[in-house]
Amino acid sequence: NPVFPLPAALESRGASMGAEFISSLNMGAGQFCTNPGLVIAVKSKGLDAFIAAARQAVESSSAQTMLTPGIHQAYTNGVQALTSTGKVHEVACGQKGAGPNQCQTALYVTSAAHFLAEKTLQEEVFGALSLVVECQDQNEVQRVAEALEGQLTATLQLEDADQEVARNLLPILERKAGRLLVNGWPTGVEVCDAMVHGGPFPATSDSRTTSVGTAAIVRFLRPICYQDLPDALLPEALQHSNPLSLKRLVNGEREG
Repeated sequence: NPVFPLPAALESRGASMGAEFISSLNMGAGQFCTNPGLVIAVKSKGLDAFIAAARQAVESSSAQTMLTPGIHQAYTNGVQALTSTGKVHEVACGQKGAGPNQCQTALYVTSAAHFLAEKTLQEEVFGALSLVVECQDQNEVQRVAEALEGQLTATLQLEDADQEVARNLLPILERKAGRLLVNGWPTGVEVCDAMVHGGPFPATSDSRTTSVGTAAIVRFLRPICYQDLPDALLPEALQHSNPLSLKRLVNGEREG
């Protein structure tokens, strides 16, 4: 679930974004499937402020209990795999916990060149861990975006001055993610008609469906054509007399 803080947004509110980002990252010990596990941005003073604020928030983060020992072990293994590449720098680690299965928040930084060259850096670590990918310019941001697998979400943090940059990124992100956000954080999922909780593989096995929102019913439906059946044999919803007074399409025209 990559987050793209764009240049003007970083310049105007990099520090506040950094703190908000860690708040989203820590939700549920990082076990939300929309957890922001990647931050992709151009190196700048604004990004430095973002990372500094995130560092402070991570260092003050208490450890949280993960759902199962297996999930905690997978998180530990993921951290070890990430750090063993030698291609990441630790920004901060959260406080240790006293009990079992304690997830310590972790934040790392790498370069776009390392991220593109090292597959291990592109693998999700399920838990409160995120990786900041520092890019040399906006072209490199786009290269990193193109290299991403299918995602549930992609987030743009932007100001009005960033709209042209965002316009160039959107065609890439529309192919990569099921839900695109602006100036929010992906861990909040509203259950409403417009919500899509799905995305291209491997985010979901079928990018045409969603598990949240009105369209979720499509997963459980199979179309059937009833040809020349008398009303008595048709479901009430399809009978010519429309006994349920439904709003429906008849020969392409809306009825009811």
